[in-house]
Amino acid sequence: MPTGKFTEAQLELLRMFSRQYPDKLWIEVKDLLSKYFMEKASGEMNNLFEQQEWGDKKIQEWATEHMRTPYHKKGE
Repeated sequence: MPTGKFTEAQLELLRMFSRQYPDKLWIEVKDLLSKYFMEKASGEMNNLFEQQEWGDKKIQEWATEHMRTPYHKKGE
C-alpha cells in the first residue's frame, strides 16, 4: 500500500537513474528488468506445477474451463 514515502530500494533506484542516459540504455534496462521478472514468475509457476503435480492434463482443463460470470436477463 502506498504510504507516500519511498523505501530504501526505491531511493537507491532514484539515485541510480537521476543521471541523463541515452534512450537506448533505458530500453536495455527495461528489457533486462522484464526478462528478470519473467524468469522469476516462470520459475514460480514451475515450482507450483511440481508441488501440485500438474501437467498437460491440467493445462487442457484450464483451456476448456468456462469461468464467465452468469448474466441474467431482466425479469429472470
